[in-house]
Amino acid sequence: MTQTDLFPAIAVNIPNTLILKVSHEQFVDLALVNRDLQLERSATGELIIMPPTGSDTGNKNLDMEGQLWLWNRQSKLGQAFNSSTGFHLPNGANRSPDAAWVRQERWNALTLEQQETFAPICPDFVLELRSKKDSLEKLQAKMREYIENGACLGWLIDRQNQRVEIYRPGRDVEVLDHPVSLSGEDVLPGFVLDLTEVWS
Repeated sequence: MTQTDLFPAIAVNIPNTLILKVSHEQFVDLALVNRDLQLERSATGELIIMPPTGSDTGNKNLDMEGQLWLWNRQSKLGQAFNSSTGFHLPNGANRSPDAAWVRQERWNALTLEQQETFAPICPDFVLELRSKKDSLEKLQAKMREYIENGACLGWLIDRQNQRVEIYRPGRDVEVLDHPVSLSGEDVLPGFVLDLTEVWS
């Protein structure tokens, strides 16, 4: 019998003023026994506990994930991931973008063990959808972190302001007001994300 079997689970409220720091190994253990929680870890080891996504945002996430999945299934150029997937970035952070994609040759270079846990890789493409309670500044910092760690293309979709910020290495952030679609450029060749449902 394990220690967790001896005691009933209880909820713990953590005030915003308290910063919890964990190692990558501790984060993995914590995430494995709390699969219902959305957890991330900053490069400095700060544990980030995120509330569940609201139903409307979850619906929009699924629409975008589905479009990426379908394109990837047809193109067979890599691996697509949903919002519950965590990645261990080169800077030490553990992040879970709302949607992500990794080129097949980079994915194949990982061991099976690495693929089965928080893969030690930064996705080539990341997408973040801002919900009403998300801090825009924190999401922008997260997008910069992805690019600094090797992402080739990132989209920050801000439904509140009906705009998209496009992140690319070595370039200024491009801001589009209420675009109807986004091109995957040479990172996701032939992929076009239809934003009609996102703005509705």
